[in-house]
Amino acid sequence: MAFAAAGGIVLLTVTLIALVWANSPAADSYHRIFERTQWSLMFGGFGWTAPALHWINDLLMAVFFFYIGLEIKRETLVGELRSLRKAAVPLFAAAGGMLVPAGIYALFNHSTDGAHGWGIPMATDIAFALGILALLGSRVPIGLKVFLTTLAVADDLGALIVIAVFYTDSPSLANLGLAFLALGAMFLMNRLGVRQPLYYLIAGGVVWWFIHHSGIHATIGGVLTALAIPVKRGVHAPQFATFVKQSAEDFDRSGIPGQNRILSPEQHSIVQGIEDACDKVQSPLQSLEHSLAPWVAFLIVPLFALANAGVAPAGSEGLWASATSRESIGIVLGLIIGKPLGIMLACFIAVKAGFGALPERTTWAMLHGAAWLAGIGFTMSLFIASLAFKGNPDSVERAASQLANAKIGVLAGSTIAATVGLLLLWYALKPSNAFQPNNAAKP
Repeated sequence: MAFAAAGGIVLLTVTLIALVWANSPAADSYHRIFERTQWSLMFGGFGWTAPALHWINDLLMAVFFFYIGLEIKRETLVGELRSLRKAAVPLFAAAGGMLVPAGIYALFNHSTDGAHGWGIPMATDIAFALGILALLGSRVPIGLKVFLTTLAVADDLGALIVIAVFYTDSPSLANLGLAFLALGAMFLMNRLGVRQPLYYLIAGGVVWWFIHHSGIHATIGGVLTALAIPVKRGVHAPQFATFVKQSAEDFDRSGIPGQNRILSPEQHSIVQGIEDACDKVQSPLQSLEHSLAPWVAFLIVPLFALANAGVAPAGSEGLWASATSRESIGIVLGLIIGKPLGIMLACFIAVKAGFGALPERTTWAMLHGAAWLAGIGFTMSLFIASLAFKGNPDSVERAASQLANAKIGVLAGSTIAATVGLLLLWYALKPSNAFQPNNAAKP
């Protein structure tokens, strides 16, 4: 959660840089670096040559989705998604927060060539949302943070399903079969007790390669790879605790009297043993998720934003045309009306039907503010936009225009949602409006 919050600040900074760069006299260098310069990676007779934008969106974002897959798997096994009753309200909220925005977009774009973008306003950017929440400090109840995080994780799962089902080309069955063969090998390694993450990452690279060449978007390979990562530990917690206690006692007895500046050989060996035990008590899933968190928060997602947020409509008329296009209006209204409305309505139904309760020490006013923060679509929305409007040889110019419209809509809608959400939460968290037992009973 800390990485996501800090990453939100970095993401905002990088987004501003991309917008300024793409609309500055140096704009040509922006497009040359990300869209026109070809990068190649070759292994013998195999390789891939593509612009930097494709490397970021297809390869680095596969790592991002791998991280999301690890997060979802952890949450379903040991986190908030493990208990249906605890997860009921955020799960209902995620469903409502996806269906209503998609419906609003479809309402404005039905029977047009932009109708395929209905998935764009469905997403929630967890980094931005938690980054805004972090600005309010310790006044934010932990229950509200957990609610928003769980909602965003469930939202990510829904977005992955949408991408896999609705934004995928007709697959090559041969390449898809080879991908699932490699994935099967990963599950077999899991079953046989292989715990070294490196082996899974190598096999995951093979899965990614064949998924990429199958016609299905390569990021799905990242999610599938995450599902095969082991969650079992090499050492159980009670064994670990007993071993550490015994090692600490041995460490004290093995010291050299009067010499505290350097460890004795016996002490050094004990420390190494404790380090090995620490590695084994963590599951490969937890270890990989912890290791990837800073890379995702401070490199992969900001780099994605830098390469994708640099929209530059041609002049003031171009900006006005983009902002008033059906695609842009559908996205903005989906994010600032659809998200809060869908989330609050779904939460009301879940609570009144007895499926779950509001998070601890959380009022409906606080939930309303969090629902607006969920309207910050950004990373996933931009990503789905790049899939929805990637175009074809007969309509490249139109697809580029639609993508620009979508980006304007995502940026505008996310900005409004963040601002309103911050103001609503600031008011709801004032001492005079703080949690009272009867505040949580009625909306």
